[in-house]
Amino acid sequence: MDSNIIRMETEFAGRTLTLETGRMAKQAGGSVLVQYGGTVVLVTATASKTRREGIDYFPLMVDFVEKMYAAGKIPGGFFKREARPSTTATLAARLIDRSLRPLFPDGFRNDVHVVITVLSYDKKNSPEMLGMIGASAALSISDIPFHGPIAGVNVGFIDNEFVINPTVEQFETSRLDLAVAGKDNAIMMVEAGAQEISEEQMLEALNKAHDSIRELIIFEKEFIAKTAKPKGEFEIDIVDENLVQEVENAATKKVQKALSIPDKLERNTLLDNIKDEIIGSFEEKLSVEELEEKKGQIKEAFDGTLKKLLRKKIIETNTRVDGRGMDDVRDITCEIDVLPFTHGSALFTRGETQSLGVVTLGTSSDEKVIDELGEEYKKKFYLHYNFPPFSVGEAGFMRGPGRRELGHGNLAERSLFPVIPVDEEKFPYTIRIVSEILESNGSSSMATVCSGTLSLMAAGVPISGPVAGVANGLILEGDKFIVLTDIMGMEDHYGDMDFKVAGTDKGITALQMDIKVEGITHEIMSAALEKAHKARFFILDKIKETIPEPRPELSPIAPRIEVMKVKTDRIGDIIGPQGKMIKSIIEETGVAIDIDDDGTVRIASPDRDSIQKAREKIASIVEEPEIGKIYNGVVKGVRDFGCFVEFLPRKEGLVHVSNLENKRTENVADVVRFGDKVKVKVIGIDRDGKVQLSMKDVEGAIVEHKDRPRRHSHSPNKKNY
Repeated sequence: MDSNIIRMETEFAGRTLTLETGRMAKQAGGSVLVQYGGTVVLVTATASKTRREGIDYFPLMVDFVEKMYAAGKIPGGFFKREARPSTTATLAARLIDRSLRPLFPDGFRNDVHVVITVLSYDKKNSPEMLGMIGASAALSISDIPFHGPIAGVNVGFIDNEFVINPTVEQFETSRLDLAVAGKDNAIMMVEAGAQEISEEQMLEALNKAHDSIRELIIFEKEFIAKTAKPKGEFEIDIVDENLVQEVENAATKKVQKALSIPDKLERNTLLDNIKDEIIGSFEEKLSVEELEEKKGQIKEAFDGTLKKLLRKKIIETNTRVDGRGMDDVRDITCEIDVLPFTHGSALFTRGETQSLGVVTLGTSSDEKVIDELGEEYKKKFYLHYNFPPFSVGEAGFMRGPGRRELGHGNLAERSLFPVIPVDEEKFPYTIRIVSEILESNGSSSMATVCSGTLSLMAAGVPISGPVAGVANGLILEGDKFIVLTDIMGMEDHYGDMDFKVAGTDKGITALQMDIKVEGITHEIMSAALEKAHKARFFILDKIKETIPEPRPELSPIAPRIEVMKVKTDRIGDIIGPQGKMIKSIIEETGVAIDIDDDGTVRIASPDRDSIQKAREKIASIVEEPEIGKIYNGVVKGVRDFGCFVEFLPRKEGLVHVSNLENKRTENVADVVRFGDKVKVKVIGIDRDGKVQLSMKDVEGAIVEHKDRPRRHSHSPNKKNY
């Protein structure tokens, strides 16, 4: 091995974890190859040499790149190459970004680009947490300032046991899908979907995750000690202390007054005016060039003053901007059936946050196909979240969903998924929920959970129970902390944590935590979960007051779907040559028909009579002949020895001449001709499937002769048809 290549490995959760540097991507600021089982990711971290001017945020970009060759697949589409990131990749990048972002120095304004590239995927070990570990290691060994390391693990709950880093197959039976990132002394990020587990179980899972994270960090530190570069000299954007004091003196009383205004738009307008007034006050003291140079620092100083005063108001006086107590939930209004021609709709308003939830029910043809690194699969339930600029009083461009929209939508979808009906025979519908955020002042994703629940029940979807969600915040000053229930936007922006919990009255269904400090203790986590539990039950009561349970019937305009099973070898009979049979059924009845490879047939239409008519037609096609049963049929061929009758679609049998009448038949054509409608009884089925029929002893055996008068001639010159 090349002496510049450093490779270390350890056993973790029953598999070998390997970190390597010095072989690939050596021109990046930091480069680490991570392998776990057969899954391999390459992680690079690179910073720009100069800071970006004129910004007041840290320009970190995390890209999670799935290469289809990693799973032995060729990309679809016309160009047959990887294009835009999948939703899963986007969510993975967002997850890692949220974990890393608090660990860079305040005022660091250089662009930092972290790229996680999945090079190999064994379909057992998920690459997301490997990306987390690799990102931490790559940043730590680079010249980029970074207050790490961190590590991440997944936790499952399988057969009442917590499992660290379950395989993809194990997750299929897990009641918990928990991702945790942390330092050795604190948790940094939490993301979870769960099947109604308790707060106590969630805390236990978090503790076990943190124990495993500490084990990984010990290994990481050993690797970093052998491979790290010296940290570089980077310019930090620090506001001059004298300027901070000057702005604070000028702004404090005015900002305190603004922080007593409950209405968001009125408060923000006043704060903007105060900021403009303070900037204007510097025009007399500074030249045009100096003012332009210092304008960013003045704004940052004003923002710092606002943050300081808001936090002081909460910590010292136990009062919030809108006058609520620390544990109070804002006023809630729930409305259903707000849209007359949708399958289900609801408007959920909590304070100045409002979500319009709309449910649409479809057939299996509306399922969402997911084709990513893993096996292709279909989703019968999905949720889309939209956040237009008018929801926060702004004018802007309406584009496709970004990372934020995908992340919020995914969280709401995970929150509702555990209560969605899974029995296809009882509820064979594809369900789409769309959340339109009409107003936003904190926790629109949790408002989406509530509007989604209301609209599902209004639509008559038999969910197992309503789900509610709430976001809690944190103000942390030294050793003192206060957890805030149902945070609004300002408390989220200037606070230290956004802690979202959704669930039913039986337990938690989803959890997400973002922080702005370098870690959260178990004490804070426990307090946040307890307060979220109380708030969740309060909101659930409001939902149940509006609609206590799902409606027993679907909306009159929703499609009715009936499911029937057929033998797989009869699917071709239903479809017919070039699809002619199924097309004729659809045209005649006006229904939609979907057929799965396992023989599941779904018939959809708003009209029950149409469904029944189509069902009967399909049933007649796949019906197996039954000995002793009488069928209506059509004569398809006449021979000297009898006639052939089609008595089921594409199913014929022979009526032997001896079984035509209750007397001896001299000439078959004297009794039946081609096209006659008759009644026949099945009297036998031989081993190769040939059916023997009889018209003897069948009352009214001749139903209708085809386009000719009834003849009784016994002419020897009569032709058989």
